[in-house]
Amino acid sequence: MQAVVRVARSRYPELTGRVAYRDPVVTCNGDRLRFESFSRCCGVYTRLDVLSAGLDGEVHDRGTTNVDINEPLRRMLARVGGRDPLHLAVGPDDLTATTLDGSAVEKKVALPQRWLRGFAEVQVITSGFEPRAELSAAEAARLLRSLGTGRARWAVPSGKSLRLTGNPVPGAVSVAGAHRLEALRPLLRFTRALRVYGPAVGRGAAPSASAWELDLPGMRLVVALSPEVRRGFSGEGAVLAALAADEVEADAELIGMLLAFEPRVEVDLLAERSGLAQHRVRAALTRLGTAGQVGYDLAEAAYFHRELPYDAAAAVEMNPRLRNARALVEAGAVRIEGEVATVLVGDHAHRVHVPVVGGARRQPGQVQARARS
Repeated sequence: MQAVVRVARSRYPELTGRVAYRDPVVTCNGDRLRFESFSRCCGVYTRLDVLSAGLDGEVHDRGTTNVDINEPLRRMLARVGGRDPLHLAVGPDDLTATTLDGSAVEKKVALPQRWLRGFAEVQVITSGFEPRAELSAAEAARLLRSLGTGRARWAVPSGKSLRLTGNPVPGAVSVAGAHRLEALRPLLRFTRALRVYGPAVGRGAAPSASAWELDLPGMRLVVALSPEVRRGFSGEGAVLAALAADEVEADAELIGMLLAFEPRVEVDLLAERSGLAQHRVRAALTRLGTAGQVGYDLAEAAYFHRELPYDAAAAVEMNPRLRNARALVEAGAVRIEGEVATVLVGDHAHRVHVPVVGGARRQPGQVQARARS
């Protein structure tokens, strides 16, 4: 829990300013508790999953809340020993933590808007990741202690570990701003394995997001890094395709009614219950992710249900690129001919090349743009 709060208090690059957010989102999925947070810059996402093996208590209800972890509770957590009891009572309006030193009550607070956008972006981005490496505890400690704070680097599988390189090659994982993994280091002594996830890359690829997951006794802690230190997840635009696809809105409404805070959302079961094809269920889950209703668990390669105070209609308003694109279309400023879209802005014509791959247009982030006067 301190690792999750530590990320929420951090900002990369570190700048002076107002007090950091310290309000993790807490979700009870029945057999587990999940604690999620973002760094102040929204470039680092972390989630602690406390699994059934790490819990001993009664589940009265399932749901999501978000609370502000203040200094008294942080000091209490720091004093909890390896065999000391820690009792958490999580409700819709507060979280009460009780240790041998006493109790602390943290009330529900409003989520920052950037966090809301970040949650939507992270689940879309990480759902496209694949496992790239799994390291033993010893190799994980060696790697994390060797990562410096220099320019963007890449990690390439090499034997039972990862080798650092300055250039992307197939199978590599981006490590932009490796110092942003600092929240993992205090937990290395409890680690059983480190799993690394990322998208497929080739030679000459641009930096991409990555995820680093510690396997702990009864728990998992994952830290996801944005492609660059100065890029936050909240502005990546990965949700734009799902927001722009009006045909999945009705499917998302139907699937949303079938969710019940499951720790693992089964696509085939939802398809059976809804009568929709599996590809339509997946599209609906992506749309629900833009509303913060689902997250993505890399370890289980599955979505999970949570509820955030966020909706797809608000998401459109919070994504100026989509709002401005629709305004251009409504103004008749866009003309598409084959793989080239011509966009008229004033007396300038911008030509955007959108290659068709496998019968489908590329997703956002894969567009090649050329502007001509």
